[in-house]
Amino acid sequence: MTTNITDRTRTELTSLAQGNSISIKSKLFIFGPAIIASVAYMDPGNYATNIQAGAGYGYKLLWVVVLANLIAILFQALSARIGIVTGKNLAELSRDHLPKPLVWVMWVVSEIAAMATDLAEFLGGAIALSLLFDLPLIAGMGITAIITYGLLLFESKGFRPMELIIGAFVAIIGLCYLAEIFITPVNWGEAGQAILSPSLPDNAALFIAVGIIGATVMPHAIFLHSGLTQSRVPTTTTQEKARIVRFSNYEVVIALAIAGMINMSMVIMAAGAFYPDNMHIAEIETAYQMLTPILGTAAAVFFLASLLASGISSSVVGTMAGQMIMLGFLNIRLPLWLRRVITMAPAFVVVALGVNSTEALVMSQVVLSIALPVPMLSLIYFVTRRDLMGSFAITGIIKYAAYLGASIVLTLNFVLLADVFGITLIAY
Repeated sequence: MTTNITDRTRTELTSLAQGNSISIKSKLFIFGPAIIASVAYMDPGNYATNIQAGAGYGYKLLWVVVLANLIAILFQALSARIGIVTGKNLAELSRDHLPKPLVWVMWVVSEIAAMATDLAEFLGGAIALSLLFDLPLIAGMGITAIITYGLLLFESKGFRPMELIIGAFVAIIGLCYLAEIFITPVNWGEAGQAILSPSLPDNAALFIAVGIIGATVMPHAIFLHSGLTQSRVPTTTTQEKARIVRFSNYEVVIALAIAGMINMSMVIMAAGAFYPDNMHIAEIETAYQMLTPILGTAAAVFFLASLLASGISSSVVGTMAGQMIMLGFLNIRLPLWLRRVITMAPAFVVVALGVNSTEALVMSQVVLSIALPVPMLSLIYFVTRRDLMGSFAITGIIKYAAYLGASIVLTLNFVLLADVFGITLIAY
């Protein structure tokens, strides 16, 4: 995957890599890949799981959001590192170094994850439009499809404009939830205690917890980040690569920390507005309708505005990731319109069948969580290989933290699957 950045951006980043410029202006140009990837961590699937977490359990599942965000920061930083150091993205490395049957399996799982992602994103944007303008859900999806396709066309103008567009959507989401926190009554003491005292009250909480992780640590974002960094900054020496990796780590921490705070704000808003008097609220539409009498019209408007920005921006990013995954694994590039049709088709099928939209959103996040081990394990495999990464191969604390993060996700996935099949592994 090539990142067609503007000449000015390339000049500034080259100067930064060579150590010729350390001005704040030059450092700002490093911001882009992690911001785009961060959109995946605040997509409409997060709204569904976070509303259920806050309304049903108050602040009790905030610790899950924090844990998921820490894992996300680590793995996005490692994904960016692989792209910078090797000049290849994770899907390309898998194609070049893994057995072909395994590559095909990884591609299929990743495509299913891409479709589950688009399901969440399309439904989120469509729900916001349908509620704002009193439209049928299917009409909202059609409008969302047109808007996202139009935004994707900006990629031909250079990648920096796309980074700025996505950054503007992230700013809208962040400002909306900053306003929500000021409107919502919050017990900060309980919230802080919930972060420091992990608990899962019941099996339903476990299901939501896995959904939160599936909505926060996104498979397609891990694949995409390596593609966004693989040729963005021309580097010729180890020192230049080290500088860009260091600045990339700063970007990842800042961008993902903002995404994490937005996710925490979603849970806090739902807890403050709905728990414990309205614990039954589990759907986005119901949450919107109840916000006006509980918190006022402004809270409801901010909620829908952020949901619309989330749906549109994450749908754009999801299409970019899907294109990169197919090109990386199979070396096949589809026309943009065809790629768009493939990933959004399941969303239209779900709506046409009359499936509850919020239930579909939550289930899509569980599918993503189950698909997550594919990029996580392959990323660990490659980033620990000294023959590929040289001195940039991870060791020590970072290596064991990556193992721990993957183990947590795999364990939660196993417990969830056992619960789905009626096998209780944990007693409450």
